[in-house]
Amino acid sequence: MSNTPYPQSYYAASANSAPERPFLQDDIETDVCVIGAGYTGLSSALFLLESGFKVTVLEAAKVGFGASGRNGGQIVNSYSRDIDVIERTVGAQQAHLLGQMAFEGSRIIRERVATYNIQCDLKDGGVFAAITSKQMGHLEAQKKLWERYGNTQLELLDQRRIREVVACDQYQGGLLDMSGGHIHPLNLALGEAAAVESLGGTIYEQSPAVRIERGASPVVHTPHGKVRAKFIIVAGNAYLGNLVPELASKSMPCGTQVITTEPLSESVANSLLPQDYCVEDCNYLLDYYRLSGDKRLIFGGGVVYGARDPANIEVIIRPKMLKAFPQLKDVKIDYAWTGNFLLTLSRLPQVGRIGDNIYYSQGCSGHGVTYTHLAGKVLAEALRGQAERFDAFADLPHYPFPGGQLLRTPLTALGAWYYSLRDKFGF
Repeated sequence: MSNTPYPQSYYAASANSAPERPFLQDDIETDVCVIGAGYTGLSSALFLLESGFKVTVLEAAKVGFGASGRNGGQIVNSYSRDIDVIERTVGAQQAHLLGQMAFEGSRIIRERVATYNIQCDLKDGGVFAAITSKQMGHLEAQKKLWERYGNTQLELLDQRRIREVVACDQYQGGLLDMSGGHIHPLNLALGEAAAVESLGGTIYEQSPAVRIERGASPVVHTPHGKVRAKFIIVAGNAYLGNLVPELASKSMPCGTQVITTEPLSESVANSLLPQDYCVEDCNYLLDYYRLSGDKRLIFGGGVVYGARDPANIEVIIRPKMLKAFPQLKDVKIDYAWTGNFLLTLSRLPQVGRIGDNIYYSQGCSGHGVTYTHLAGKVLAEALRGQAERFDAFADLPHYPFPGGQLLRTPLTALGAWYYSLRDKFGF
């Protein structure tokens, strides 16, 4: 049996202890088979178990192996395309439902951490940093938009105020969202997995789904066993492969890169981010950073379309870090890694049902920490027969990438290059 370990990331090196979970080597039956033990799968499993379902989770590698255990660790509200875009795209009722849910994921995370005593270095406060006056204007509009949908924990930061929360002189201002924040993402996933098991759920690791036998009682096949279920939830996202071909045609895996410094002294760490907020800038290809629980700077950015692994991640990301914080020029980088997220053409998540009993959610488009927790709740509601919120997502229009699988990567990269030029020259 193949054994896929975690990548060599800071998160894996600092993960809380977790049990060795078995691989599936039997034929079993369950109410719901969840494919993928990342945030979407774990959130779905938790909500279903709390509602009385019998749940089995299949994970191809280890809990949180994919984006859930490798991301920047930032709790960012709304979706990769904000509510104003949704309002222009769909009808008023659908937009209102999606807007009401835009800030629910962050609340779910905090409820899970509190209820199940998950140790994941949770900190409140996230900053959107504007590099240009045009970006600052967008943040002013975003504040009004978010307040209209109930987020009252927002503060506009002028140039003086943003200097008080981040020691970087390239920002014109920003927007502070105290309902945002940051976490150790792998430890959050491990804590949620422990919560699943505490409620009677079963998680099998090193058990990739290799085939779904569709029908009235669908069966998920793994290399050494199979699961017969009443319902299946497909939650593999960028690591799903071609298991469900109709999902693969409307999405594209993309890689993002992260580096982590050696531990900083208390004085240096406090000088960079005095309130310990996380930060992301407002560029199309944005940079994001925060302090870890042990006072390292975690800095990420860049996108590799098609999810190729760069040869030298530090060479790509370290210059971005030094542009923001030139005072770190002599600081050593202890960890560098890449991870994949799933991009959709609309940048909105894809949610739906195949037949009567296979449900899915995918395509967070780089905005997944909060959305995936919401998705688990929405999927669980749908399986219980309460589909209004599920339908609000399922009715969003989605399209295949232009050029098919052969040309989607270069065409998307070309579009990103154009928007990067707009960021650079301010037009």
